[in-house]
Amino acid sequence: MVKLMPNLATRKITVAVLFGGRSGEHEVSLMSARSVLSVLDLAIYNVIQIAITHDGAWLTGENALECLEKGDTFGLRPVVLSPDPARPGLHLLYSADGSTAIDKLASVDVYFPVLHGTYGEDGTLQGLFELADVAYVGAGVLGSAVGMDKALFKDVMRANGIPVLESIVVLRSEIYKHMDEVTHRAEMVSAYPLFAKPANLGSSVGITKCRSRSDLAEGLLEAAQYDRRVLIERGISNPREIEVSVLGNDMPEASLPGEIIPGADFYSYEAKYFLDSSKLVIPAVLGPEQSDMIRQLAVQAYRACDCFGMARVDFLLEPKTGEIYLNEINTLPGFTKISMYPKLWQASGLSYSALINRLIELALERKAERDRTIRQFRRQA
Repeated sequence: MVKLMPNLATRKITVAVLFGGRSGEHEVSLMSARSVLSVLDLAIYNVIQIAITHDGAWLTGENALECLEKGDTFGLRPVVLSPDPARPGLHLLYSADGSTAIDKLASVDVYFPVLHGTYGEDGTLQGLFELADVAYVGAGVLGSAVGMDKALFKDVMRANGIPVLESIVVLRSEIYKHMDEVTHRAEMVSAYPLFAKPANLGSSVGITKCRSRSDLAEGLLEAAQYDRRVLIERGISNPREIEVSVLGNDMPEASLPGEIIPGADFYSYEAKYFLDSSKLVIPAVLGPEQSDMIRQLAVQAYRACDCFGMARVDFLLEPKTGEIYLNEINTLPGFTKISMYPKLWQASGLSYSALINRLIELALERKAERDRTIRQFRRQA
């Protein structure tokens, strides 16, 4: 389905892979990073590992991933990416004469963030990459921020005529101070079940399926731990969970759809990463019209958010009515061995290693496109 571009350079490409991070999806990021690092061809790439701790420190070293997994980062070295394009590359931090100095570690061709959730997938890191004027894998500031915020994303989908479930947004302060009022407003959205979700997080962290008012109160408090904005959304009884992988820049393509059969009541964090009972059905058993519609909606949503590189687009299909609802878009989807994003492309004819190569090519392609933009106003004589 996707044809790989010819090699873009005769020399090795230096790729900095970033993982860990400050979000609640830190551990998921480490699992994804292990898979990505395992397939990067060292005959093609020089690979620099950048481990980001729970506290946000950037550290590097040959075995940075293993050190971060073990919680032993003593032998790793602090590193920074300067937002100043005049200081390109990664720089080591070290102490000299009682003060902190920097020394250039390496030039980097492409930054590959394998970070999920806040401070990695929400546009903040992408803003640093833009300031530094570097090539990086995945969506930019706009696509990342819109894709991460479930509430804003649904508003964008509604504006583009893409079907989504009814929902409202409440603030953490409202939950703590006016729980009765919040639950009343939530019950105006729909009959139970309702879902309470942190507006800005992924991997189903902090999500609760609520079947009663007491469930809802507990779910709201759970979600509020992870974000100041909480989404309350109508639930569907036993929905089919369909996912599509999208790949590309200006001309994105959609993979075959796949279906998640959760090993729990819904596709929770535990069901995604720890329960063997969850199943992936690839391709999903759908009629041709349903399959085509889902793929078209996935690309439409991708373009509406101005995404680049990759995204996984998730749908809910109501069994009784056949109605299709777009649930969310993930601009930095999971890359573990059991993750749907690479599995869908593998079923569509693109291997895991070829997918990683393609994402790096797309990052370089987008950087070349950005470089065409004039940054200074030129008055005509």
